[in-house]
Amino acid sequence: MAETKIGRMVLGSYQTNCYFIYQEEEKRAIVVDPADQGGRIYDTLTQNGFTVEAILLTHGHFDHIWGTKELREAAGVKLYALDAEKALCEDSHNNVSDMTGRPYTVVPDVYLRDGEELTLAGMHFQVIATPGHTIGSCCYYFPEAGFLVSGDTLFAESVGRTDFPTGSMSSIVRSIKEKLYVLPGETKVYPGHGDSTTIAHEMRYNPFTA
Repeated sequence: MAETKIGRMVLGSYQTNCYFIYQEEEKRAIVVDPADQGGRIYDTLTQNGFTVEAILLTHGHFDHIWGTKELREAAGVKLYALDAEKALCEDSHNNVSDMTGRPYTVVPDVYLRDGEELTLAGMHFQVIATPGHTIGSCCYYFPEAGFLVSGDTLFAESVGRTDFPTGSMSSIVRSIKEKLYVLPGETKVYPGHGDSTTIAHEMRYNPFTA
């Protein structure tokens, strides 16, 4: 089986991690959270021989979705998000883009369910609903590759803020403990901002879930 790999672009004024997940032999990519400059994301990937085959959102905050429409149009692919995140994707107040002076909404092509398993671009993954940062936040777990894309749910020794619409600190802590800390300790975690970590490290050192 071909090895699944993950690459990162750090984009926008909020230094958001936009990930592309691929198998090197095929160079068929899934893009997660096209933070900004969707055309730049598309051009960078295609110039390096990648074909964008799907777009996933971990949640609908403005700094994770601003590049979505441009990338989706350029690549001609479907956009996926958790079903509960409709409340943010399609509402510029809830996704906080109104506050930035650059209101933005997007309608995903496919709304996913918690626990749903998909194979896109030849890669298998599971959808894990992790409400807290937003009501429809989710993580994408690639079991064969041993990594998790956690969005703004779990950071290195931190968690996502919960003071925006639909956020809840009790929910995010519960999501992490009940949905993420059950994964293998060696699972690599790729968050929406900052550097990667592991499940084992967070279980031991994250002050928010102690």
